[in-house]
Amino acid sequence: MLSYWRQYLAISPFYLVFAVFSLFPVFFSLFLAFQHWDGLSEMKYVGLQQFQFLLRDPVFWLSVRNTLVIWVLSTVPTLFGALVLAALVHSVRRFKGFYRIALFLPNVTSIVAVTLFFGAVFSNNFGLVNAILGAVGIAPLPWLSNPWLIKVVIAALMTWMWTGYNMIIYLAGMQAIPPEVHEAARIDGAGPVRAFFGITLPMLRPIILFTVVISTINGLQSFSEPQVLFGTNAANASLGGPGQAGLTTLLYFYQEAFMNNDYGYGAAIVWAFLVLIIVLVLVNWRLVQRGRKP
Repeated sequence: MLSYWRQYLAISPFYLVFAVFSLFPVFFSLFLAFQHWDGLSEMKYVGLQQFQFLLRDPVFWLSVRNTLVIWVLSTVPTLFGALVLAALVHSVRRFKGFYRIALFLPNVTSIVAVTLFFGAVFSNNFGLVNAILGAVGIAPLPWLSNPWLIKVVIAALMTWMWTGYNMIIYLAGMQAIPPEVHEAARIDGAGPVRAFFGITLPMLRPIILFTVVISTINGLQSFSEPQVLFGTNAANASLGGPGQAGLTTLLYFYQEAFMNNDYGYGAAIVWAFLVLIIVLVLVNWRLVQRGRKP
């Protein structure tokens, strides 16, 4: 093993950078979760007091509810729309590359730019959506002041950004299915709809499981969307919009750690949230795996 020291030396910078900037912060945040520290004074060990306070903190549970609602409102239409778009793109014969690029483009667009665009489009007073509603005789809606509509706007933003990403993954899975399978189904008299539900979906099950897990992780980590949409700064007392309807758990962590300088409680928030993410991922894994033949 020592004879390969040159090779190990060549790849060591990556592991050193990973250990310093990724691995160490993870363990240090776990250490901080049991401390009271404002970033300047001496750390004070408080044991499980941070987690005990977290369980009684109504704002934390409000942020969890907001996060879960936004996650459901964004993940379900994202995956459903991605699957439909993938099937449509897979069925076309011309301009397939153009459709792939056009649908994937939102995912590589700056999230800040997209959020600012959505904020303008859904503006209460001068938004394009309310202008269209007014043109057809419907009263304007308070998109950025109503608690539920705030969640709808954030979910729509996330859906717009991530549908193309998941579509590309589903499309790759569909293209990997041998054409002979669909040809045999057509010979047996199966139409396009029956072939889709009887062949395509079952063979895409591992890919669907992957997208569900990734979408769960990404959907629960919503931060930039409400932060940019409602402007997060020290002078803004309404973090997450009116009634804190857009306050997600990561945004609450940001508030406690970097605005209130309570790094210990911020660390406790993210570790508790990590447990929630793991639980939801396992639940989704189980639901997708249910009914799978051994």
